[in-house]
Amino acid sequence: MSLAEKTCIPCKGGVPPLTYDQARTLHAETPLWQLAADASRIERRFQFPNFITTLSFVNQVGALCESEWHHADFSFGWGYCSIVFYTHKIKGLHENDFIIAAKVDQLFDQLPKAE
Repeated sequence: MSLAEKTCIPCKGGVPPLTYDQARTLHAETPLWQLAADASRIERRFQFPNFITTLSFVNQVGALCESEWHHADFSFGWGYCSIVFYTHKIKGLHENDFIIAAKVDQLFDQLPKAE
C-alpha cells in the first residue's frame, strides 16, 4: 500500500521518532520533500501563479490535515507556500508525516496547471 493510501494514526507520544535510515526509506516515496539532515522534519516549497491560488491550496491542505488529525506548519505569501511536517509530540518524524506529505503531493498534482 502506498503512503497516500494510508491514514494517519494519532500519535499520543511516548514513541521514538524515526531514525535517519527509517526516514530515508519513507522519503523515497515523497522525493520532492526535503528531508532535514538530522531527519527531524520534511519540507516542500510550492509555487503558484498568484496569491488566491496559493491561499486556496493552503486551505485545501489545512482541511486535509484536519481530516487526518496531523497538522502542518505553513509559510505562504504571493505565489508560494512552504509546508513543514514533523510530529510535535515526539519532536521528530513519524510515518504520519510522510503519509500526509504524499497526500499533499496528490492534492498539488490535481490542481489545474497554467498553460
